[in-house]
Amino acid sequence: MSQQVTRSGSIEEQERAREEGDKKPKSRRPANTAFRQQRLKAWQPILTPKSVLPLFFIVGIIFAPIGGVLLWASSLVQEISIDYSECSSKAPTDSYASVPHYSATFKSSTAISAPTWRKSINESSGTVTCTLLFEIPNELPAPVFMYYRLTNFYQNHRRYVQSLDLNQLIGDAVSYNTVKGGVCDPLAVNTTAQKVYYPCGLIANSFFNDTIGKPQILDPNAPENDKQFYEMTTKGIAWASDKELIKPTKYSMDDVLPPPNWLWASENGVYKEDPNLHENEAFMVWMRTAGLPSFSKLSRRNDTHGMPAARYSIDIVDRFNVTEYDGTKSILISTRTVLGGKNPFMGIAYVVVGGICVVLGALFTLAHLVRPRKLGDHTYLTWDSNQPSTAIATGRDNAP
Repeated sequence: MSQQVTRSGSIEEQERAREEGDKKPKSRRPANTAFRQQRLKAWQPILTPKSVLPLFFIVGIIFAPIGGVLLWASSLVQEISIDYSECSSKAPTDSYASVPHYSATFKSSTAISAPTWRKSINESSGTVTCTLLFEIPNELPAPVFMYYRLTNFYQNHRRYVQSLDLNQLIGDAVSYNTVKGGVCDPLAVNTTAQKVYYPCGLIANSFFNDTIGKPQILDPNAPENDKQFYEMTTKGIAWASDKELIKPTKYSMDDVLPPPNWLWASENGVYKEDPNLHENEAFMVWMRTAGLPSFSKLSRRNDTHGMPAARYSIDIVDRFNVTEYDGTKSILISTRTVLGGKNPFMGIAYVVVGGICVVLGALFTLAHLVRPRKLGDHTYLTWDSNQPSTAIATGRDNAP
């Protein structure tokens, strides 16, 4: 009996050992495939003087002419820029005085007289109208654009950019409780009147509200009452995408308030009439925030008739205060080319990059010819070697 029990026990142990041997031990080793073991074929360029040096010259030969073309195109743009930031405080009321800051670039070589300004004050409303006189020495070909330019105005501030309600702009009558405490704060609602600001937010409230008139041609031979204007329109200054964004509102003007700074559109704190923001392209242009603190925004344009050579006068109702934040504002009349307006920066950048590449290529070529460096054999760059390391081999040889 004892022999049978021992034999049956040994058989069970052998079967258990056989079953344990059939089970494969668990392992975290990746599968032995080309992808998992990083044995896929790859192309690794070897940078040599023969391959690198031509790249410097190619980049220089391509970039330098492109920069030259951009500079040439920028030089063809004709424009005049007049800074009227301090007109309300420094311009005289009884006569014209020279404008301190202006710039002009025209095709004509004839020197122009410096622009002048004066101001007039409306006694009843207290508004200041700045009158600018300037000269155009030669005809500006169509299209002609009029911009206002601001400096040190950070429309790219994160909180400023987010301060608008898109549902309001597309026409929805957003309720008081929905707007309150939203992205438009602190210019979302008027808690005293329990009404919503339309449009709400910091962008709309800071809307550039100087009223820029059309340029008047000053003809000394024309009758005094016969005023001739160079016609410029505010239609077509906004992008088509901006026109799609702003739609007619479902608000009743009795249920909303204009932003606090919209004094030109309000009377006793309420709207004089429906502002029709879906037709106000100047507002659309302002709502497309600029990416830099100094920017120009289109105000008027004339796409059909050039601007004749003459002396001009422009009346600007001065409401937008820029001196309180150390900024400036200017009026800019400009033409354009197929490559856009006057912007020499890109041309200078291309020329500089191209010149640097050519100079570096010449220096590296000279260094390679005078004192070439011997290249290493890239076939030794391998990590799949089964040879024992030198340190291990030497240790075995010196072992006792």
